[in-house]
Amino acid sequence: MTGEGTERNTSGSAGEPVVARASADTRSRTHSKARINGRTSTRTSARGATGLRDLTSTSLRADAADDAGRAASARLSLARTLRRARRALARAWSAVTAVVTPLGWAVAALAIAGLGAGYALGWTEFVVIGWAAVIAAAVAALFLIGRIRHRVTLHLADDRVVVGATAVGQLTIDNPGLRLLPAITVDVPVGEATLDVPVPPLAPRQQIEELFRVPATRRGVFPVGPARATRRDPLGLVRREHAWTDASALYVHPLTVSVPSLSTGFVRDLEGSPTRDLTSDDVSFHALREYAPGDERRSIHWRSTAKTGRFMVRQYEETRRSHLMVALSGRADEYASDEEFELAVSVAASLGVRAIRDTRTVSVVTGEVTPEFSRRTVRSVRAFASVTPTRLLDDLAAVELEDRALDLAATARAAADTIGGISLAFLVCGSATEPAAIREAARQLPLGVDVVAIVCESEGVPTQRVSAGLTVVTIGYLDDLRPALNRAVAR
Repeated sequence: MTGEGTERNTSGSAGEPVVARASADTRSRTHSKARINGRTSTRTSARGATGLRDLTSTSLRADAADDAGRAASARLSLARTLRRARRALARAWSAVTAVVTPLGWAVAALAIAGLGAGYALGWTEFVVIGWAAVIAAAVAALFLIGRIRHRVTLHLADDRVVVGATAVGQLTIDNPGLRLLPAITVDVPVGEATLDVPVPPLAPRQQIEELFRVPATRRGVFPVGPARATRRDPLGLVRREHAWTDASALYVHPLTVSVPSLSTGFVRDLEGSPTRDLTSDDVSFHALREYAPGDERRSIHWRSTAKTGRFMVRQYEETRRSHLMVALSGRADEYASDEEFELAVSVAASLGVRAIRDTRTVSVVTGEVTPEFSRRTVRSVRAFASVTPTRLLDDLAAVELEDRALDLAATARAAADTIGGISLAFLVCGSATEPAAIREAARQLPLGVDVVAIVCESEGVPTQRVSAGLTVVTIGYLDDLRPALNRAVAR
C-alpha cells in the first residue's frame, strides 16, 4: 500500500510539471501571437499613414499644377491682349500720321501748350490761342469725311526719251457716280519729285483728260506714278491720299550722234575681215606654194601643177567676222566730273548703236562693282544688251559711277578673257585716267586687235596721238566724236 501510495504521489507530483509546462507553452504561444499581431497592426498603421501622406502630396501637387496652369493661361491671355492693343494703337497711330501734315502737328502742339499754360498760369490769351488751334484742327478734320470716288488712269505717251527732251503724260479722271464730286489735286510722283495736277469739280458721269509734262533733265530710269488724289483743308493741316494706278518706268536715254560705219573701222565684205594667219581652206585667196606632206589633196591647183611639173597647193588668209568691243570705264576716280562720265556714256552708246544698225557683232561692257563686304575684288564685266538699239540704250540709261568698280585696265583684261574674236576695241574713259593706265589696258587685249582709246574731257580741245600702235583720241563735246574717228581711220 505504501508503495502504491508512493507511486501515486510520485505520479501526481510528476504530472503537475507537465500541466505547468503546457500552460506555459500556451501562454508563450499566446504572447507570440500577440507580438506578431502587434507588429502586423503597427505595419498596417504605418502603411496607412504613408498612403495618406502620398495621397495628400499628390493632391497638393495636382492643385499646384492647376494653379500654375491657370497662371500661365492668364499670362498668355494678358500677353495676347497687350499684343492686340499694341497693334491697334500702331494702326491708329499710322492712320493719324498718314493724314496729319507737319503744320498740323505744329497746330496740335500749340493747342496743348496754349491750353496747358493758359489754365495753369491763368493767362486768357494762351487759353484763346489753344482753343483757336483746337477749332482749326476740328474744322480741318471735317475735310477728311467721306471717300474719294474719282477714278484716275495714268498713261505715258512715250516712256523713252532722250536727255533734254520732255516726256508727255496724260491723266484721265472719271466720275462714275451720280453725284457731283468736289475738286481734288492729283499728285504724280516722278522720281524724287512730284507733279501736282489740279482737277476741277466733276459732274455725274463726266470724264476729263489732263496733260502733264516731265522734263528729262538727266539720264536715268525714273518711276512715274502711281497717281494719287489728295484732299486737304485750306490751311494744310491734314492731307488724305488715295492711289489708283501702278508706277510706270520712264527711260531717259543718253545723247547719241550718228557715226558712219567707215569711221568705226567696220569691214563691209560679207565673208569677214582677213587676218595675217594663213590656212589651207578659207575664202580669201593668198598665194600658191609647193606641196608639202600633210596638205590636203583638194587644195592642189592642177593648172599650176601642170605648168611647173610640181604639185602646187592654194593658200588662203584666215578670215573672221569683225567683232567690235566697247569698254566703258565706270570707276569714279577715272573721271574729273560727272559731266565727263555722261559724255563717256554717250560715246559708248553712239558706237554701240551704230554697230547694231550695221548688223555687226558688238559687245558693250563695263567693269563690275565689288561689294563692300567682299574681301576679294570681283574681276568680271557687265555686258549690256546689244540685241537692239533700244535695249542697249535702256541698259545704258541706268549705268552709274561707282567707287568700287573695276578700273580701265582690269575691265579690258576681264573683257579679253570673256569675249572671243575681238577685231576692234574702243576704250572709253575720263580725263583723270593716266596715260600709263590706258597703255596698260591696251596691252591686256589680244595681239592683232586694233585699239582706239577715247578720253572724254569736258569742254576740252580735241586732240589725237598715236603711240606704239595705240590711237588715243581726246574729245570735249559729243559732236567731236565723228571728226575725231574720221581722222583716226584716215591715219
